[in-house]
Amino acid sequence: MKILVICQYYYPEPFRISDICEALVRRGHEVTVVTGVPNYPEGKIYQGYENGAKREEIINGVKVYRCYTIPRKTGAVYRLLNYSSYSYFSSRFVGLLPDDFDVVFINQLSPVMMAKAGIKYAKKYKKPCVLYCLDLWPKSLAVGGINESSLIYRHYHRVSARIYRAVDKILITSRSFSDYFEKEFEIDKSKITYLPQYAEEIFEASGYQEPNGVCNLMFAGNIGTAQSVITIVKAAELLKDEPIRFHLVGSGIELDSLKEYAEKHRLNSIFFYGRKPLEEMPRYYATADAMLLTLQADPVLSLTLPGKLQSYMSAGKPVIAAIDGEAQRVIEEARCGYCSPAEDAEALAGNIRRFADEKDKQTLARNARTYYEQHFDKRAFMDQLEDVFESMIIR
Repeated sequence: MKILVICQYYYPEPFRISDICEALVRRGHEVTVVTGVPNYPEGKIYQGYENGAKREEIINGVKVYRCYTIPRKTGAVYRLLNYSSYSYFSSRFVGLLPDDFDVVFINQLSPVMMAKAGIKYAKKYKKPCVLYCLDLWPKSLAVGGINESSLIYRHYHRVSARIYRAVDKILITSRSFSDYFEKEFEIDKSKITYLPQYAEEIFEASGYQEPNGVCNLMFAGNIGTAQSVITIVKAAELLKDEPIRFHLVGSGIELDSLKEYAEKHRLNSIFFYGRKPLEEMPRYYATADAMLLTLQADPVLSLTLPGKLQSYMSAGKPVIAAIDGEAQRVIEEARCGYCSPAEDAEALAGNIRRFADEKDKQTLARNARTYYEQHFDKRAFMDQLEDVFESMIIR
């Protein structure tokens, strides 16, 4: 198959779509990606991509086109400019592409407007269009503080409705998304297929760490508002006199404020590492006794299944979470760790103590890996994705 992929983010930005595209190439498909200029998450254009450099390149067999994109920088204005610039220029760019693809695949994170280019191409050449939904819109705006009765929210509700209704198939990363689409946009469930994320193969089980008198816990990923990493920091404050260490690997808009909080409260048990390349992450994972997972207490976020959970479980790590909804269900079903309500630092601290005292940590680690293999296997993901594409082309 010849597959056109639309996503605002791509390598060297830390998103799984790069791995998906390269896996499709290894399976014999021809993949072309239309993406933006890399600047996520810090809002600065990556070194080597400034001033129009590398607008066309081939990365591990994937042909990549990069459209002009205004960097995110900081603040709502630049975020909107970032979103709008990719949507506008990618839509113009796909209008120049030939009638040369069998299927359009939209990897939809925020903003939902990134899908417009894929829908435009699919309509122009009457191609099947598949959207993989990782962020629910416009509900993601509500998480960011936009009032649902505001003009902005109502505008993007109309935009989201047009986009979700325009595609031929919606793949969802959480079972809970299905009811949302049906209720919010009257999208028939026959148009929706559950396809949970997997973890990159480098996150093979690193195994249980033998006790050394100190319990090492790790959070890895974006440190933004929605991730509520402050819950971890406040739990660390409650545990600061105990032999427990907190390792935060990642960057984002909340990182500086967390560092300031930790310094102000003299939390010497917290270590900040910044963002690290994907290929280095297994080395960091290997040092952890358990992984930490947090999200804001929000009814929309509770529907999501954060992709980092699959990475944690793939590595065979117990998970200690302050989270609601779908992720809580998976952790409890897998019996691979402990959950407390989102944003409840005191309850999280209690579960960390519980884990530190747990005599059979190795069983939690094995359970995580076993559940991953049964429910989130990469080969099964790729097989199902191929089947979806082929069924849409044949139809």
